[in-house]
Amino acid sequence: MNHGDRRTTREARPQRADAQRNQEALLAAATSVFAASGVEAPLREIAAEAGIGTATIYRHFPTRADLIIAVYRHQVEELADAGTTLLDECATPYLAVAQWIDRFVDFVATKQGMAAALQSDDSCYDPLHDYFVDRLVPVFTDLLEAAARAGEVRVDLDAYELMRGIGGVCAAAGTHRNYDARRLVELLVAGLRQPQ
Repeated sequence: MNHGDRRTTREARPQRADAQRNQEALLAAATSVFAASGVEAPLREIAAEAGIGTATIYRHFPTRADLIIAVYRHQVEELADAGTTLLDECATPYLAVAQWIDRFVDFVATKQGMAAALQSDDSCYDPLHDYFVDRLVPVFTDLLEAAARAGEVRVDLDAYELMRGIGGVCAAAGTHRNYDARRLVELLVAGLRQPQ
């Protein structure tokens, strides 16, 4: 059995409720610590924030790469799930688009802490880009199409192109004290409106 088979078997078994809570707390803590300190932050810092022991981290994620991949995938899944929720809860599809983009900005900002690992030569991270595209582009496409059907945004918008653009705007965050990526993204979102 190779390492990938062990991971698949471990993920396929249902977890006890306390183990699931520990894993959720661990992923939330790792997301926060990675965003603030990068992926090389001490695991004891993640454990302390999650309120668990470091042994629990190793039980769930034997290597740091396993943890980084799990955090990335967890964030992607949360963002994918938010698409339908926002369409149901927001007063208009345009507001759902705007709120989803706001969450996407948070995702991109958090990902900056993982950038060095994700762009490394380690092949274990290679599938993550396709995973990101396969899960999030259809969600954002659905949101944009709902807003276009409602006459709220232009009909010629491309989800992948917009996501790349937002990522580019966010990539420069922190390079200058007067550079406000979130404000620039808000201007971009305002520009999606269907001309009257």
